[in-house]
Amino acid sequence: MRFMVIVKASEESEKGVMPTAEELAQMGAFNEELVKAGVMLAGEGLYDSAKGVRVHFDEKGTTTVVDGPFAETKELIAGYWIWELPSLTDAVEWLKKAPFKNGSVEIRQVHGAEAFDEVMTPELREQEDRLRAQLSTQNQ
Repeated sequence: MRFMVIVKASEESEKGVMPTAEELAQMGAFNEELVKAGVMLAGEGLYDSAKGVRVHFDEKGTTTVVDGPFAETKELIAGYWIWELPSLTDAVEWLKKAPFKNGSVEIRQVHGAEAFDEVMTPELREQEDRLRAQLSTQNQ
């Protein structure tokens, strides 16, 4: 199973405050442990929301672009990992080892095309397989 581990933003991260060298070293050691165990597939930090935008879509298909920053830090993301593990319980156990001192992290299972089996036509399945194969070769 794949999981997205979502690190929630804080007031500090939204102010653009970067980790200290010590905090970065601790996170680097944790990431190294994840990689050595074959758990971590990807992971990145995100710039504060002042450097982003939100794109809203209405029922008519009209889009509205709103520049950051965004007020509600509890709804914002400061970074993420993609992990592969046998279960949500395993993901929680790994996250407990993370060097966080405060804040909130959300773990969500990532589903693949199998979640859409009821509505997946042969043409859509072929397209999905083709795109995944293309992504696989691009990421090598």
